[in-house]
Amino acid sequence: MKKIVVVGGGSGSFSVLQGLKGYPYDITAVATTFDSGMHTGEIRDRFGTLPSGDVRRQILALAPEDHSSILRGLFMFRYEEPEAKFSKSLGNLMLMAAEKITGDPVAGIKAISELFQIRGRVLPVSTDDAHVCVELKDGTVIRGESNIDKPKHDGSIPIVSVYLEPEALIYRETYEVTRDANLLVVSPGDLYSSLSPIFVVNGYTDAVQECKGMKVCVANLMTKWGETNGYTVADCARVLTKYLGIPKFDAVICNSKPLDPGLLKKYAEEKAFPMAIDEAILRNYAGNIIKAPIADETGGIIRHNSRELARILKGCVP
Repeated sequence: MKKIVVVGGGSGSFSVLQGLKGYPYDITAVATTFDSGMHTGEIRDRFGTLPSGDVRRQILALAPEDHSSILRGLFMFRYEEPEAKFSKSLGNLMLMAAEKITGDPVAGIKAISELFQIRGRVLPVSTDDAHVCVELKDGTVIRGESNIDKPKHDGSIPIVSVYLEPEALIYRETYEVTRDANLLVVSPGDLYSSLSPIFVVNGYTDAVQECKGMKVCVANLMTKWGETNGYTVADCARVLTKYLGIPKFDAVICNSKPLDPGLLKKYAEEKAFPMAIDEAILRNYAGNIIKAPIADETGGIIRHNSRELARILKGCVP
């Protein structure tokens, strides 16, 4: 089978993986492992285990849709008391327990993956304990993924660089699957708190540069306050190619579907706006620009359409 590696975290990689699992490919999801917020960060600090938020989402994305509804429900269950600012994810606790029982973070992930009979595998980019740091244009350094994701600083000040503190080394199996991929997909996601931290892991760019397969980026639909204010798709592609160590992507997939004006007003309240596609500049970072209706507004949330993405990515497999 053709080997597809999907890199990223959050709802972006979930959408990509959920669509691809219906095709006969050897799929590997590579998760960012430097979260520091909410329950994931609490477990990381208290138990010293690998941050599991993105791993949990990727396992769910690759699980069969007809799998035990109670098992999926347990893994997705989150107990919340908003007034007390209390939020606990049972899935995170299950992954922490699996790591403790097996004595190894990757063994724990594989044990839970077997429990869910997932289509493919999920790997961490690194098993090292590191935190995401960014430097702003004014020289300020922000430490911790959660502080970047939800800025307490002036979010209008641009981010100019990202790094890990301390440095982290790529997990060996992750290096190998990345190097051997027929198609490497950079999923949509937070540019500086989710995607770029993966690419600054020591050894990751080496694996990408050794990879002879196609390298495709799925563009974000919206900007994000504190990270990509005023960014275009070309701006994101410029940053990603810099950290990946490649001159350009073989293709960048962009949305062509008009978005609901009423819904956009709600997003504007969060200072999030549609990400413009400046094709003339984007050609500097993309061998091919694929414009398609990849947006989905079901439930009043702007997200990527899993089926449409999978259909397009299928056409990118060499």
